[in-house]
Amino acid sequence: MTPRYIRTPQDRQHNVLLRGMQQARNHTNRLIASSPARLTILVFAVGIAFFTTLLSLPIASRTGEPTPLADAMFTAVSAFCVTGLTTVSTAGHWTFFGQLIMIIAVFVGGLGIMTLASMLSMAVSRKLGVRGKLMAQTAMSQTASSKLGEVGSLLRVVITTAVSIQFVIALCLTIRFWVRGEDFSRGLWHGIFYAVSAFNNAGFTAHLDDLNSFSHDLWILFPLMIAVFTGALGFPVMLVLVRHHFHARKWNLHTKLTVTTALILVAAGWIVWGGIEWNNKATIGDLPVGEKIVHALFASIMTRSGGMALVNQTDLHPATMVVTDALMFIGGGSASTAGGIKLTTFAILFLAILAEARGTQHVHVYGRRLPEAALRIAIAVTALAATAVTLGITLILFAKPDAPLEHVLLESISAFATVGLSTNLSAELPDFGKYVLCGLMFTGRLGTVTFATALTLRQSRQLYQLPEERPIIG
Repeated sequence: MTPRYIRTPQDRQHNVLLRGMQQARNHTNRLIASSPARLTILVFAVGIAFFTTLLSLPIASRTGEPTPLADAMFTAVSAFCVTGLTTVSTAGHWTFFGQLIMIIAVFVGGLGIMTLASMLSMAVSRKLGVRGKLMAQTAMSQTASSKLGEVGSLLRVVITTAVSIQFVIALCLTIRFWVRGEDFSRGLWHGIFYAVSAFNNAGFTAHLDDLNSFSHDLWILFPLMIAVFTGALGFPVMLVLVRHHFHARKWNLHTKLTVTTALILVAAGWIVWGGIEWNNKATIGDLPVGEKIVHALFASIMTRSGGMALVNQTDLHPATMVVTDALMFIGGGSASTAGGIKLTTFAILFLAILAEARGTQHVHVYGRRLPEAALRIAIAVTALAATAVTLGITLILFAKPDAPLEHVLLESISAFATVGLSTNLSAELPDFGKYVLCGLMFTGRLGTVTFATALTLRQSRQLYQLPEERPIIG
């Protein structure tokens, strides 16, 4: 007679656990298939809550006491959304553990929204399904001719490229910190910290005087500028450059637009920022000509998303603040570590205005015609960004009515565009104002990209057309 199998309480608990895991997996798969946007928001919300909890621990603070929720959450949002704004001193308040948590949040958040979502899909379902591949393909701006079977390998290339660039920058900076007299462990940590912060366009600094001690050190300033500029180009551009190097004829339209617009804005910001601040003794007025040129270039690159600064933003000429606001609002490349409305969005709007001024029916660039859908999405993304910034400015002025408007404007755009340049207003705001900036950082990192992706994935065919009638414009 076959012995009867008797289930033990441990067996029943194990079965309950397996059923729970299966239900969670099924729920996540349904969420991935039905709403990529909600999945993205969920991933970032869980990540922010996780890092907020870690930064609230006493071990993360040099005082040995828990950090207030508003400051811990603000830092977690700023790090995970690769912004760089702070309400407490990074070097003065956080211990090594706290700084380590911050830089891990920056690294993970900098990988990109849909990259994280696709990785989550693979982790849960043990494979990257068709929908997940479409999400990743759209997020990385791959052309429709790209094979879905290549998306998994492209994700690996994205991660490998990002890690490799940060490793090289960290090595260069570490050697320089050692040459400047820092001990082995401190120099190594600072090299890693600044490499991750710069490449991911976060803008956090690990020294008490920020970058003031290195304002004349080209061996530190140039690696930081290279890291920020490279990270702001975007992973789609990196993939094309890895494949075709500098053979511009083989680049796709997105890469050509991104690189061209980025170089034009860097040159324009370099000339305008340097020209306005040239005789400003509070910033670069007393520096030698060579250092003025380097500082202006550094400011131009950092202004669009890097967030590191060699001068106090409150000392800038009012005209320079306006230029800074405009460059921050534009931001960096699509699917990059940078924020803003993105370079291609700005380029498409500019080309559309140019085409309208010339009286041409379609928008042409580099021998290609831009589809009308791209223009509609660009307008929608820009309008959403302007609305979010306007709402943020209004709420911050409500929370702190005595704050100078130009400071509120710069801080709000810096938060939404995930730049990190600050007039120190973040630290002076009440908790409500800090939460408003958190909302701007979260919206800026997720809102425009999620909105554009949702529009791309949810295009529907219309089987009829209504009669056309044009209203008066202008």
